Amino acid sequence: MKTAFLILLLFTGQAVFSQKPASASEQFVLFDVRFTYTKNDADHSTPSKSHFYVKEDLINPERPMNWVSPVNYRDGKVHIRIEVLDKPEGNFPTTWTLCYIPNKGQGNGYGCTSTGLFTDEGVFERDEDMHAFWENESIIWEEGIKQMDLVIKDDSGGQGHAHKRADHEHFFPTTVRISMIQVAQGYAYNSSLFPESPQIPVR
Repeated sequence: MKTAFLILLLFTGQAVFSQKPASASEQFVLFDVRFTYTKNDADHSTPSKSHFYVKEDLINPERPMNWVSPVNYRDGKVHIRIEVLDKPEGNFPTTWTLCYIPNKGQGNGYGCTSTGLFTDEGVFERDEDMHAFWENESIIWEEGIKQMDLVIKDDSGGQGHAHKRADHEHFFPTTVRISMIQVAQGYAYNSSLFPESPQIPVR
């Protein structure tokens, strides 16, 4: 019985401690922006409508060029956090699609994950494996990420851009803080490293 208990303890301990909490060198904030988004913004965003573009000074300038080496973020996870600060009444399901736009792609040329659906104000967080989201293999990760395209949508699928809705007043205006934290392979997201205030309050 003691031997069986020790074996069980060893396997349990292995499961618990298989991922170490990430330190500053094992995770980084890809972007952290707070902004208000209106129907006018959605109608006039270019080149695509319902898009908010995280590029230039809005994306972390110290992000790695190579996401595979010397630290392997490509085989790790992404921690997605959205703080919905203001949302129109009605509890209409909403999501933001989050698209990685690489410096160099293949196939489709980019890949997307999302915040997941939400219906109300609040903070919503999730972890996603970097091999689990749509078209993740269309990105050449050794060449890095150029920008992120954030797309506000309803719950109808890939083409459900919010600006197309006849009842768009249930989606706009909205104020959100959206953040993506990249966590290296073998590590777990460390919330103590997340900044209290957004790195880039856009407007």
